[in-house]
Amino acid sequence: MHMKKAGLILIGVAAGVMLGLNLSAIAQRETASSPLPVQELRTFADIFSRIKSDYVDPKSDKDLITSAINGMVTGLDPHSAYYDADAYKELQIGTEGEFGGLGIEVTMEDGLVKVISPIEDTPAYKAGIKSGDLILKLDDLLVKGMTLNDAVKKMRGKPNTPIVLTVLRKGSAKPLVFKLIRAVIKVKSVKYKTVEPGYAYIRITQFQEHTGESLAAAIRELFKQPVKGLVLDLRNDPGGLLFGAVAVSAAFLPPDSPVVSTRGRTSDSEMKLETIPEDYLKPSDKTDYIKNLPAEVKTVPMIVLVNNGTASASEIVSGALQDDKRALVMGTQTFGKGSVQTIFPLGNGTAVKLTTARYYTPNGRSIQAKGITPDITIEDTTVSSQEAALNLHESDLEHHLINEKGGAAPKPKLTIQEPEQTGKPAEPGSKDDYMLGQALNVLKGMSILQKR
Repeated sequence: MHMKKAGLILIGVAAGVMLGLNLSAIAQRETASSPLPVQELRTFADIFSRIKSDYVDPKSDKDLITSAINGMVTGLDPHSAYYDADAYKELQIGTEGEFGGLGIEVTMEDGLVKVISPIEDTPAYKAGIKSGDLILKLDDLLVKGMTLNDAVKKMRGKPNTPIVLTVLRKGSAKPLVFKLIRAVIKVKSVKYKTVEPGYAYIRITQFQEHTGESLAAAIRELFKQPVKGLVLDLRNDPGGLLFGAVAVSAAFLPPDSPVVSTRGRTSDSEMKLETIPEDYLKPSDKTDYIKNLPAEVKTVPMIVLVNNGTASASEIVSGALQDDKRALVMGTQTFGKGSVQTIFPLGNGTAVKLTTARYYTPNGRSIQAKGITPDITIEDTTVSSQEAALNLHESDLEHHLINEKGGAAPKPKLTIQEPEQTGKPAEPGSKDDYMLGQALNVLKGMSILQKR
């Protein structure tokens, strides 16, 4: 089943930004004919009536029903959610690569907003917001009691307007206060450079609508000169559009190679995506931007850098390249967000996002709650030692889906000992980026072996 049949699918770890989108009508489910739980519905009606008559402040029917829906949906897993009309509009903004806000990927935990990852080059990133931070207050409003959608809506706003975040951070004796200025978030999806003569570096920060075209342009520019080795950096990439992940995989893999499959309870939740134009081109694309890339990009020695912030779409790319033995994966265990979310519009401007399937690599590995195990393990100096110690994964989130295949993640084939980290974390792709330096060393060895 190809992409155009399945609708537009978005993937990632953050509410309101990364998710699965399917605009087709809701098919009749097998549960539609199941008997209603009469006793439970009677209890619900009794509680509803009691709140209406006895609660200290009057509550509208709409507010009570919306709260009940939110509780029902958010209790399923960390990625399912209900969107009222305003939240649904906000939801659709995040995939366009430009929106007003702070630039953080978040989820909900114990009634607080938990930071999955700050997005590079955004107000939150520059202010020092870290993965694992718990947001206690937004300005003077306590987050406790808010829905995640309400919190996201509060953090977004007009550019150049201020907001104060009060944050709980493990290891800090008291809450930390950050004063941020909202900005138009223009996420540059693809960054690239030649790090050494003959060695190319490409960093993907997020899978957006035009990531495939941007990657193709970067490859053409880099390969104007001979390339002996390539590093694809997917660290702290929280995911994004699924067809973007297929396009990135298609740039490096042979035609007709499997990339990812999905399996759920219903027939329309099952897909097998390959490196074919039907699975990565948008209807608006006039040309196949992958087709005429330099042939060397599919054979040059290659390493993919990952860490615990590598999630969803970036895990799909990592798993596809690893299973094909096209690239070595280096870094730390990835986040493990291996589930598909589908948006079902409800006809009144609202929508519900439900987890409908799990992702599997070409070799049938389930990504959910396990992630991708690197071939070579090495700690990441682009994050602080405190962040590395927190090491947040999907399996740490409340109500996370289990990996139905069970068992622990496999052990890496090789571990490189990292020197003790001191001072400020290195910038990704900089000369102080220890993981990148080790990747270059491995590539140089691979290049010598390839010649022999």
